Amino acid sequence: MQAILNVLMAIWTYFATNILEQPAFMIGFIVLIGYILEKKPWYDTISGFLKATVGYFILTVGSAGLVNSFRPILVGLRERFHLHAMVTDPYFGQNAVTVGIMKRFGRSFADTMLLLLFAYIINILLVRFQKYTKLRAVFTTGNVQVQQAATAFWLFLFCFSKMGRIEILVIMSIVLGLYWAVGSNLTVGITQELTDGAGFGIAHQQMFGIFIFAKWAEWMEKRAKTKGKTESRRLEDIELPGWLSMFNDNMVSTSILMIFFFGIILIVLGPSYLVHAKFMKPGQSFIFYIIQTSLMFAVYLAILQLGVRTFVNELTESFTGISERWLPGSVPGIDVAATLGFGSPNAATIGFMFGALGQFVMIGLLLVFHSPTIVIAGFIPMFFDNAAIGVFANNRGGFKYAMIAPFICGVIQVAGSAFIATWVGMATYGGYLGMFDWATLWPAFTVIMKYLGYIGIAIVVIVLILIPQLEYRHDPDGYFQIVKDYDAWKESHKAQADSAK
Repeated sequence: MQAILNVLMAIWTYFATNILEQPAFMIGFIVLIGYILEKKPWYDTISGFLKATVGYFILTVGSAGLVNSFRPILVGLRERFHLHAMVTDPYFGQNAVTVGIMKRFGRSFADTMLLLLFAYIINILLVRFQKYTKLRAVFTTGNVQVQQAATAFWLFLFCFSKMGRIEILVIMSIVLGLYWAVGSNLTVGITQELTDGAGFGIAHQQMFGIFIFAKWAEWMEKRAKTKGKTESRRLEDIELPGWLSMFNDNMVSTSILMIFFFGIILIVLGPSYLVHAKFMKPGQSFIFYIIQTSLMFAVYLAILQLGVRTFVNELTESFTGISERWLPGSVPGIDVAATLGFGSPNAATIGFMFGALGQFVMIGLLLVFHSPTIVIAGFIPMFFDNAAIGVFANNRGGFKYAMIAPFICGVIQVAGSAFIATWVGMATYGGYLGMFDWATLWPAFTVIMKYLGYIGIAIVVIVLILIPQLEYRHDPDGYFQIVKDYDAWKESHKAQADSAK
């Protein structure tokens, strides 16, 4: 029996390491399975696999480039002003757990792989029995699952440090699997509308945040209309006149905005520091360094959007096979970066800038009020949370909310991360995941479970189970239709809107 378990664990570890944790191959694998189930010709199946995998690799090149182009600024701010603090970044957070879990709790980090496996199975089962659960999305972003499993492991051990290994793995798997299924499911409707029926949800670190801010922007806009105020236009609907018309082009507007945004920070850092830190070469023009850094940001954003366009179509078409055979009425939850290829391209840039401003303001307040933990803003939460929230807020409420929502998000990311990382002890090891859901929802879960024990676990599970039920009750006719037949849903939704006027 033990030998069989060892073989099964070896197979799972191989799959998790080489496919599940590698999003490009995971997406390619889903496309491959989907086309096989649809009985596509072998050459179309191989072609779809390659296009989806290459498309996701293109997306990762864009993502990595964005991170690297912003690195001198974040590293510079930390070193120039001698800030020794915790970094809000998923990879820093995962490393903090890897280093600290044995020292703090005497547990093995290897258990996170078992947690990932069990939670993933629960996510699939919840979608399979959607008739009862009302859940429609399968979380497929494996690298994110590893990061979340690591952080969740620490938070649960903080609450239940004396609980046995099997018991804590079972409870954690239920809660984390529910979070993946419920969070991705929350984004299905708003993502279908943003992408005009592309057929996916979001599986990332800010699913609740995107839903909350999208709905808040929509509610604020409707409230303004009832008071007779002018409707707030979306960024893509604004045609600027005269010389301002150059901002209508996304690549131009991103370049100009980044020159302004990066320029201010790089001027504060100064050319002497940048040369000393080897970001600039001796004798290199400081002005052209600023321009190049800013323009490369626009380049990598364009690469990311190209990657999205390359793989999303293949994924959408192929998942039909999986949906029809194994998981009826379901959609894949994929990386939040995929949404940046839809709506206004400028919304992502605006969201990033105002989210960064919110983070910097909150970091300043932590310094002023002598917080025990000072946060160094990581680029991944700063960009991917706030850019996506800017896209959705713009789509649901207009350009004003593409600025306001990310700013509020930035403040919350830093404040929430400083609180939870200090309280549970992760700040000592230099990092915390830091993205919206893990600066709000998971700290709330931790407080409830820490002070209410098993009753707290029950409350968290019941709340997560109730969320999709409430969503379904809000629109029972369109809830599954928006996934199964988006065009029909759009027609009926338009008819309802017309009759309500």
